[in-house]
Amino acid sequence: MKVALICFSLTGQQTGERLCRGLEAAGMTAELDKKSKYLLDSIQISTSAWAGEKFSDSDALIFIGATGIAVRSIAPYVASKKSDPAVLVVDECGKFVISLLSGHLGGANELALKTAEILEAIPVVTTATDLHHRFAVDVFAKKNNCNIFNMKAAKEVSAALLAGKKVGFYSEFPTDGELPEGLVRCDEYGNPVNSTDDRSEEETQKSSDFNGTGTDCTNIDCGVAVTVHTSCNPFISTTQVVPKCLTLGMGCRKDKDARGIAEAAQKVLDRSGFHKEAFEQIASIDLKKEEKGILSLSQDWQIPFVTYTEEELKQVPGEFTPSPFVKKITGVDNVCERSAVLASGNGRLRQRKTGENGVTTAVAAREWRIHFE
Repeated sequence: MKVALICFSLTGQQTGERLCRGLEAAGMTAELDKKSKYLLDSIQISTSAWAGEKFSDSDALIFIGATGIAVRSIAPYVASKKSDPAVLVVDECGKFVISLLSGHLGGANELALKTAEILEAIPVVTTATDLHHRFAVDVFAKKNNCNIFNMKAAKEVSAALLAGKKVGFYSEFPTDGELPEGLVRCDEYGNPVNSTDDRSEEETQKSSDFNGTGTDCTNIDCGVAVTVHTSCNPFISTTQVVPKCLTLGMGCRKDKDARGIAEAAQKVLDRSGFHKEAFEQIASIDLKKEEKGILSLSQDWQIPFVTYTEEELKQVPGEFTPSPFVKKITGVDNVCERSAVLASGNGRLRQRKTGENGVTTAVAAREWRIHFE
């Protein structure tokens, strides 16, 4: 985590320096700036301009001074819970640490607790789910490295739990740990089911087959669905939590244009109903490592492009769709399926080879589980 700090007095500087040492000892990157004519090397730009710069290149901002300075400085840049960095305020004497912005997704609450530990201060966390020790879907998504969709529904989940209401929980994946208080396990239609956290092999297999159907439920109004499908909406108000666990395997004609590659990838999404955000990488044979069209897709989807040698692909276990032409060109009978499976840690094929206009695609999923603490 990259943390930007700013102080406004000599006492604040001393507190900031102590905090920087503690954050760096905890494995973070911390840099302290000063804003005062009485401090050496004071920044020349305004505090608001400083905040604007740090909003775009830091994971967290810590103001060592008055809360009002922090509020006025960040106000022009606050945009979304999903994108804003964590913002903390520490008084210059280091007695209190306030989690001001992005307590959950931005990690401000967790950072506030760590900061308070370093300074031996009192943490001030005002998020209701934290205060009442209730399940928070945005924290759950962050800890499981998932994307979250429908933030309005996420607020409804929190409101329902705080009101003592039951919230539905459906998952296409197996879970580790006990279901948090207030959550009720449901099927893909949003109906409560009688099952334990340790589901049977048959139930686990059904979930891992990714059969998200998405119909409204009549039993529970709001809930959480851990899914890779855009259509999976078991509840009237569904918060989708989407893990990055899919690999897009690709093969293509040499020098295939970027537009054609992008169209083929979009057809994968259209056919499968997968969230684009569920893909963690693109995979192919090393003959394609400089293929501009695939590199362009990798950049557009903001995921890595990995490649493997002919020998590595030949060693992948399983049954794949063979192609004499592909074998003649590459030395291996199938590129897209084999590379997808290999990149996903010998995961399961979710979409077999599809070829059109000089591009072949396949999708594989690595083994993934939910972890409840």
